Amino acid sequence: MSISPFFQELRSAYQAELDDLTSDSEGKDVLRRRLNEKRKELGFLVKMIELSPEMVAVVLHQAFHFTQPKLMDHFLTQDSDELLSWDALSEAIKLEPWAQPIAAEILKEPMGEWFMSVAAGLEYMHNRPLGKAIPQAEEDDEDREEGDNADLDGDLDEEEKEARAREEAGNAWMVEQGFDSKE
Repeated sequence: MSISPFFQELRSAYQAELDDLTSDSEGKDVLRRRLNEKRKELGFLVKMIELSPEMVAVVLHQAFHFTQPKLMDHFLTQDSDELLSWDALSEAIKLEPWAQPIAAEILKEPMGEWFMSVAAGLEYMHNRPLGKAIPQAEEDDEDREEGDNADLDGDLDEEEKEARAREEAGNAWMVEQGFDSKE
């Protein structure tokens, strides 16, 4: 199984947004303070839900606990117009108490349910290493012939290469804008 192009693109953008918020110019960890500031700007940020969901999703960083990883793994294979509804997806997620008022405000927005699903997907991917983002389902392995598995492994390797290339390009762009390199 593979991550959809929609989530592949958002993954590196979400990580870059978190990286940008993590430390100040002196290298001090300021993530918590900056996330609190972002959460206070929610009224403004919700206007960016559709255009830049990764920039808004950071307000829900560490807000989700995933109780059904297989459902989340399947969810990440979907494109932006095929996502599960928030009602269906929220059965596999527990929200932290501090995040419930934020989620309630977001859900009032026309694209709020779509955004909550996207934010959950981004956070789920963030908590998994890139190479092991979505473990291969055991039943999928049993159903495939050996030749099919070889093709799948090639696809995963190519996806990793593409994800890394996007991340490197994003890092290069950030350096061009005057930020320090992540490496």
